[in-house]
Amino acid sequence: MAKKEVVPTTKSGIMVALAEAGGISKKQAVAIYDRLVDLAIKGAKQEEKGFMLPALGKVKLVKRPARMGRNPATGETIKIKAKKVVKLVASKALKDAILG
Repeated sequence: MAKKEVVPTTKSGIMVALAEAGGISKKQAVAIYDRLVDLAIKGAKQEEKGFMLPALGKVKLVKRPARMGRNPATGETIKIKAKKVVKLVASKALKDAILG
């Protein structure tokens, strides 16, 4: 039976895996990761474009319009203000890889 690869789920574990895969130090992997996160934040703030990470998906800022909602505790109808939210949209390649 083939041994399953253990996928790291913490930032530290991810940095170790990236460092090993790239043949670089953990400190260099952290610097690259932090720069990627900075690019994603700056890119997502551009509402029209967002930030595309090929094979993973797109991070974008979306304006949600005002709408009517319901208070779950009392059942009272309330108005929910318009706001901006961050969306992570999975790419087709990622969906296909996970869902088959």
